[in-house]
Amino acid sequence: MARVKRGLMRHKRHKKIVDRATGYWGRKKNVFKRAHEQVMKSGQYAFRDRRAKKRDFRRLWIARITAACRENGIRYSELIHGLNSKGIQVNRKMLSELAIHDMGAFKAIVAQATAK
Repeated sequence: MARVKRGLMRHKRHKKIVDRATGYWGRKKNVFKRAHEQVMKSGQYAFRDRRAKKRDFRRLWIARITAACRENGIRYSELIHGLNSKGIQVNRKMLSELAIHDMGAFKAIVAQATAK
């Protein structure tokens, strides 16, 4: 059997991990074992936080809509219930944008949701 020398591939594999670890503190940026541990953990954080970001933005939008609802004398839950019962489909992101930038349009939506 032919002799297999692994130096080149090992160097490439290690270099790829250490390159991804640039900017880390201490030995995590240049020692392969420490860099590999941190790159793996960073990937876990990234995966987790891509999902957490969606939750955080939804909470922000709801807080903004709630503040605008209070200015218009209605509760958030009443607004959402009114929109659902009338069949008006506006997502929370757009409602919060309207509440910030176009209060007249938001008031019109509130009027539609509270109309009997």
